[in-house]
Amino acid sequence: MPPEKKEVRPSSRGGRARKPAFLKNERGVKNWKEASAWLEWRGIEDIECITPDQAGVARGKMMPSKKFTSNTSLALPSAVFMTTISGGYPEDGNGFHYPEDDGDLKLLPDLSTLTVVPWEEDPTAAVICDLVHQDGRSVEFTPRNVLKRVLAAYDDRGLRPVVAPEIEFYLVRKNPDPDYPLTPPVGRSGRPIGGGAGYSIAGVNEFDELIDDIYHFSERQGLEIDTLIHEEGAGQLEINLRHGDPIELADQVFMFKRTIREAALKHEIYATFMAKPIQGQPGSAMHIHQSVINKRTGRNIFSAEDGSETENFFHFIGGMQKHVPNALVMLAPYVNSYRRLTQAASAPVNNKWGYDNRTTAFRVPRSDPAARRVENRIPSSDANPYLALAASLACGLIGMNNKIKAEPPVLTSANEDEIDLPRSLLEAVDLFEADKELCAILGKSFAATYAAIKRAEFETFMEVISPWEREYLLLNV
Repeated sequence: MPPEKKEVRPSSRGGRARKPAFLKNERGVKNWKEASAWLEWRGIEDIECITPDQAGVARGKMMPSKKFTSNTSLALPSAVFMTTISGGYPEDGNGFHYPEDDGDLKLLPDLSTLTVVPWEEDPTAAVICDLVHQDGRSVEFTPRNVLKRVLAAYDDRGLRPVVAPEIEFYLVRKNPDPDYPLTPPVGRSGRPIGGGAGYSIAGVNEFDELIDDIYHFSERQGLEIDTLIHEEGAGQLEINLRHGDPIELADQVFMFKRTIREAALKHEIYATFMAKPIQGQPGSAMHIHQSVINKRTGRNIFSAEDGSETENFFHFIGGMQKHVPNALVMLAPYVNSYRRLTQAASAPVNNKWGYDNRTTAFRVPRSDPAARRVENRIPSSDANPYLALAASLACGLIGMNNKIKAEPPVLTSANEDEIDLPRSLLEAVDLFEADKELCAILGKSFAATYAAIKRAEFETFMEVISPWEREYLLLNV
């Protein structure tokens, strides 16, 4: 619990108060005393205490800032983290049991994530929270804790993963009726945006004012954008983040999604992270660059002292080749995700790897030995960033633990070969549940909960009759 607020006494030097350096932090403070001063200095009135659910949606509570810094106990019902994307609940079975008491889980604010909410009219801040049981035990099945569990397994080996996500998304016209297809927005030229504008500066300039707001909102929150580009799809953009700690980067993706949506709404358009929002256009990915550091030496364990590749490098890839197909339900979590994963498209449908080969699932970019890394190109942008990072890193760790040999690298196009990945959500769930080693490192409670949610989402989808069925079956069968 936070301590009582104490008066911050001015410095005696020159009769003026010297502002502590932490007050200027755009993101994060060290303790509750700093939090109180940080909030007061900014005139913050309200606090959003948020945490990602299984879908990566921000759940939580809002409260006055004075209540936040007092001895206030925050809690959410456990059912929040067992809910499908449509608001339903899964049936018991296959290791999942809905808690009869639906008891509360305690929210523990992570003060290192404290930041302003720049799109709110009233002075507002947000903080990301972890979840624990009433007795203080970590809640195994919540996404941020799942990623922390995987990182703890690395830490046990004296290792520290480093990641850099790349997130693609579409800007689309406002469309409140889900029965109608999404269409590209109109840019500053006054014309609808077309496709084939990959890396086009003119394509980015179509949305100058919106992008300025994204940058402004991001700077106010201490979020670091490395680069922003226009992708191949009509109105499709990509943001690359700087490499760093997996929890910090997952937090940033979580906050970026909110930021980009809010900036788009300000300009009367939608930003969507659906994997395949528009028929005939490329899907949206969340590529994940990964390397691993020896905590004692600070060296990248994928490179030997002479700059050559190490056994750990090949074993990491081997683990991904073997286990990522079983983890696909965490990387492609919805029925729509599998519309992106098709042959001869920009998204890989294989479990192969290659040097600077974008048709493989696992690409090794050109780099110097210190920056040697493996890019997982399978995840879609609709994935929960905490769960996507946890799954990808878990597969690599299993490979290093078990010394799984990687197949030879592919030197040609790999995306027109046979499909190595599950073709549907239900098939992906089956493979996930069958991989006991993967489920063990992620946590059995999480694995059972997540699989139950995905089965329930599939059954809900099957209740919907699609336009394709009405068009081709109505009068022909």
